[in-house]
Amino acid sequence: MDPSENAAAMRVKRLLLQHLESLSRAGVGQVPRRSPAVVAPPQLQRAPENAALAEISTRTVTPAGSEPIAHKEDATAARKPETSAKKTKSATPKKEDASKPGKAGSTATVKVEPAAAGTPAALLASIRQEVVACRLCRELAETRTQTVFGVGPDQPRLCFMGEAPGADEDAQGIPFVGRAGKLLTDMITLGMGLRREDVYILNVLKCRPPGNRTPSSAEVANCRGYFERQIEVLQPEFICCLGTVAAQALLQTTTPVGKLRGRVHTYRGAKVIVTYHPSYLLRSPDMKKEAWIDLQRLLKEMGLPIPKRQQGSSS
Repeated sequence: MDPSENAAAMRVKRLLLQHLESLSRAGVGQVPRRSPAVVAPPQLQRAPENAALAEISTRTVTPAGSEPIAHKEDATAARKPETSAKKTKSATPKKEDASKPGKAGSTATVKVEPAAAGTPAALLASIRQEVVACRLCRELAETRTQTVFGVGPDQPRLCFMGEAPGADEDAQGIPFVGRAGKLLTDMITLGMGLRREDVYILNVLKCRPPGNRTPSSAEVANCRGYFERQIEVLQPEFICCLGTVAAQALLQTTTPVGKLRGRVHTYRGAKVIVTYHPSYLLRSPDMKKEAWIDLQRLLKEMGLPIPKRQQGSSS
């Protein structure tokens, strides 16, 4: 081969190598092989380098990740027999866990909670979990035994709203238990002729203030988002606020409870009646007759009769 022929062959070889390297960087595993051809006479090997490249461009190129890539593994296995078993094992697709959400387009099954998403029960459960994790009021979060969310049906006609859990509520996780809870139950059952389980009971605060002190304005503000969303889900027709804290927090006023009594207020479409807190009534038994007047007004607004045994007990 004369020098000019040798130089042309070297240029073709160099261009072929550069093209193959670019295909490799693009992720192409292997260009299909051609059948062995008869070696042409030297005078026919002087084809220009662009003709050789044109021949390569007409071959089918397989993108990375498609089936022909297996040929690359075969070639690798031929060069390194000791690693063929590992490569074959890694090529086996893993079995998907149907209980875990998959990627877009997959058919994996996602677990569904018992309460369907968007139902009042599910929404209340979601808010409850937020309350459990809440630490906005550092003192309350560090001293509470547990949070006290609320109890009752998720679509009640009537809600009773107090100010905050006490020691008994903090211990049991249920609002209005102990002596004050017993009096509230009597107000609901004996005074109104209803069942406690038919009404929803909640507090402004979801944690007990140490020593049963009055909740601070900051604590009420931190819990506002919880009780407002709670009531929004419940959508009661009537709300009975028990005491100053509950009435002022719900109605966002500083008016004393004595002046809030005796009339019907509104909160987002619900009618609101204000009366005294059962704890206050236990300390001031003579004020029970005033609370009874408030309950009569509530019964009248609800269109319910006054229980016979209570008729005439107050004027």
